[in-house]
Parts: sequence; C-alpha cells; structure tokens
Amino acid sequence: MTNERNQFSASVRFFHWLTAAIVLTMLGIGVRMIASLADYHRLISIHRPLGILLLIIVAIRLVNRLLHGGPELPITMSDQEKFLARSSEVLLYVLLFATPLAGWGMLSAARFPIAMFGSVHLFPILPHNVMLYAILRKTHTVLAYLLFFAFVAHFGAALFHSLILRDGLVTRIAPWLASSKARD
Repeated sequence: MTNERNQFSASVRFFHWLTAAIVLTMLGIGVRMIASLADYHRLISIHRPLGILLLIIVAIRLVNRLLHGGPELPITMSDQEKFLARSSEVLLYVLLFATPLAGWGMLSAARFPIAMFGSVHLFPILPHNVMLYAILRKTHTVLAYLLFFAFVAHFGAALFHSLILRDGLVTRIAPWLASSKARD
C-alpha cells in the first residue's frame, strides 16, 4: 500500500500538529492566567490573537480534512473502538471551534476591545449584554477544561496505541512518512 492509504495527507498532518502546538500553548497560557494575576494582562494579549489563530487554523484544517479524507482505521479495532475514535474526533473539532468562539463572544458581550495586534481589532460578534458576558465567561472556562480533558484523552489513546498495542495507528498522523514496515 502507498503512504496515502496508510497515512493522512501531508497537509492534514501539518494542520494536526500545528493545532496541537497551538492548543498546548493556549492551555499553558490559560493555566498561567489562572495561577498568576500579575501576568494576566500580558498573557491575555497573547491568548486573544492565539485563540483567533486557532479558530482560523481549525477551520482550514476541517476543510482540508474533508477534502483529503484519511486512511481507514485498523481492522484490529472493534466497532465500539472505531465509534469512540470517530466520536472523539468530532468532539475535539466541536471544542476547537466552540472554545475560541465563546471567548470572542464573551469579549463582545462585555464590549471589551478585541485587540489582536497593534491597531488591528476584531469586530464584536454579539451585542453588549452583561448577563450574556457572565454566561459566556463561565462557558468559555468550562469549554477550555473540556478541551483539556479531551486533549489528554486523545494523547492517552495515542500513547496506548503506540506503546501498548503497537498497532501502528499513530503512524497515520505522524509528521514523518510511514516506514515500509509500518505500511505492511
């Protein structure tokens, strides 16, 4: 079989790992923002544009994934495991869209300027409403925690397949080309 049949396309793999790097950075910034109010304003000035970048990258990633598809899941996986794998992928995409959108909506509802960099500001996506702001602030936090847990579960499943089952599942998304041994 060719790499295309056993591995995601190079563009799908690129956007996967770019998303992972941004999510890890965002989660680190989020933890630091909670832990230290002294750095809050500096961190939020990084968090906002990175969140919008994440939203853009995930939109491109989803379109790219829909265009390029991907390899079949291994036949060694049961139907339940395949269902869980597909469901967790959908959950990750939903959270990767919903979390930054909730943050953008939260800032819009509070009528905070959504500064990206320099004089570039985003337009508000919701009207000014203090109650909506309060709801979206909590929603953004809950979604961020859910994204963290989904990310950890995804990473844990990858480790399980790599280190325990050794079924080559991770080579499908590995940033390098699969070796001939992994393709067989």
